[in-house]
Amino acid sequence: MCGIAGFVAAKDAPDARRVAVERMCAAMVHRGPDDAGFASIGPATLGMRRLAIFDPANGHQPMSTPDGRFTLIFNGAIYNFRALRDELSAGGYAFHTECDTEVLLAAYARWGDRCLPRLRGMFAFAVWDAREQSLFLARDAFGIKPLYFRHESSGPLLFASELNALLASRTFAAEIDPAAAGDYLAWFAVPAPRTIYRGVYSLRPGECATLQNGQLNVRRHWSFATIPSDAPVCRTREGFVSELRGRLDDTIRAHVLADVPVGAFLSGGLDSAVVVALMTRIGGSRLKTFSIGFDENAYSEAAVAAETARHLGTEHHATVLTGAQIARDLDGILAHLDHPTGDGINTYYVSQAARAGGVTVALSGLGGDELFGGYPSFRDLPRMARWLPAWRAMPAWLRRGVTSRLQQGDTRQRKLADFLHHARNLPELGALQRRVFDETSRRSLLNPDLPRAANGASPHHPELTALGSELSGAGSFEIISAWELRGYMADVLLRDSDVMSMRHSLELRVPFIDRPLIEWLWRQPARFKDDRVQPKSPLATAVQDLLPPGLMSRKKRGFTLPFALWMKKELRPFLEEIFSSASVDRSGLFAREPVQKFWHGFLARDDTREWSRVWSLAVLIAFVNRPRPQ
Repeated sequence: MCGIAGFVAAKDAPDARRVAVERMCAAMVHRGPDDAGFASIGPATLGMRRLAIFDPANGHQPMSTPDGRFTLIFNGAIYNFRALRDELSAGGYAFHTECDTEVLLAAYARWGDRCLPRLRGMFAFAVWDAREQSLFLARDAFGIKPLYFRHESSGPLLFASELNALLASRTFAAEIDPAAAGDYLAWFAVPAPRTIYRGVYSLRPGECATLQNGQLNVRRHWSFATIPSDAPVCRTREGFVSELRGRLDDTIRAHVLADVPVGAFLSGGLDSAVVVALMTRIGGSRLKTFSIGFDENAYSEAAVAAETARHLGTEHHATVLTGAQIARDLDGILAHLDHPTGDGINTYYVSQAARAGGVTVALSGLGGDELFGGYPSFRDLPRMARWLPAWRAMPAWLRRGVTSRLQQGDTRQRKLADFLHHARNLPELGALQRRVFDETSRRSLLNPDLPRAANGASPHHPELTALGSELSGAGSFEIISAWELRGYMADVLLRDSDVMSMRHSLELRVPFIDRPLIEWLWRQPARFKDDRVQPKSPLATAVQDLLPPGLMSRKKRGFTLPFALWMKKELRPFLEEIFSSASVDRSGLFAREPVQKFWHGFLARDDTREWSRVWSLAVLIAFVNRPRPQ
């Protein structure tokens, strides 16, 4: 795991490019405390910070092929690098290290961008081709690793693993994009390719790009439409469960490969229990697991996590997180945020505990809900889609009256109003499912004097057109799964997991978000993956011989911090300051009266569903108001 950065500009002096890249890498020391490297080749300057995972003594970057044609900088992990190494060695490539970086370089040198379908892992990398005078960038299929860039038309290109690193280059003015701020209020994050900053973009999951002669060509190298159609299909549920067990074993074995200590996050839920249970079968030293608990017992899963750890025989470390601790740490957390987010606090602290507990790599259970129907969306959206035609057939005046009344109701009713007003089918329901603020509330919070783009964005997720095309002919289970993966998972969960874990120099791996596993699941009958009575039962059945008795009988609940309580107590001074007239006005993006009414309404009510909206708005205001490099 690393932080990578680069500056390609034919008209800029190498020394000026080097200074900018050094600044970017200095801003990412936390991503790679073990090593640093820089190289200038023609108009390109590349840099990196390394967190050494494979072959720690070697693997220095930037790394070049023996003939000097290709130079690579790489962030991530290639889990099948040993199999690729054997294939490339048989073809005559002489390796000098035992790390995945050299294998990736050799793979690109041999196959070019056709190496991408061969890679199993999480990655964002850049390759400079000295002969063609071109730069190649790529990001993994599901967006586990980030890659941001700024490109002036027919001019310089800057790229880095973090937005803060790009800003640290001091080569451009960091301006908040009002339209992106509007997107954030809708989705808890700014969906790629846009970022919170004007003129700064992100490669989307599964995208790659080539820069040549000042022109940047961005394209997809993976999508749901590229999943092979010839995968063997299971004929019975028993056969599916048996095959699933083997594939889960395979993905865990791939993800635990490392030359440094590996641990795991363990909550009270099924997904992390499955990951940890399979890890314990691999052997080696006693597995270290880490969890977060709270003094507020109604929210804490610490006891359940400890019970699972005892059953599985792990060395378990539990950290109790309090509102007072977050209040003390909040200024530092917000100052280092790569982008505004309403999530990720739990990942920040469990990553801190894992790194302090002696591990450099940790596995997480992220992805189980998205792949095995764990969210209510898998049940609610198909039902709603079935009666949408009847709703659409009603007179327009009647529909307007119903939605108008719903818009005056609570959070759930306002979200239903958005569905009824904007959705015509299941894909459009999927494109609305993860909205944070309903459209009426979102517009009311924004300064009416902002450019029209901030207030006039489509209510649907920006991936609707692309994903709708990819999902042509897919069933309802696959449509919802794809939306959960491409939307909330990529926009929020994976992005925050990367930022928060790397803040503590911890490589976080997500074995459920594994391309071979997902491609196989995609082609299996939905009736084997989707249990409406007991969601995720196929996953539990596949590993039932290892799990604690009674795990599946526990009532499912999402991981929720006691923020609704803390925001009215320990975090209230921070929030009062953020929502003050001076703070709201200073941002220039928000309408003071609606924002303050929203905050005071939260204080006056006990709606535990509303806290995340209040918090996400507060983080955005704090982010917009913080000092930025000039």
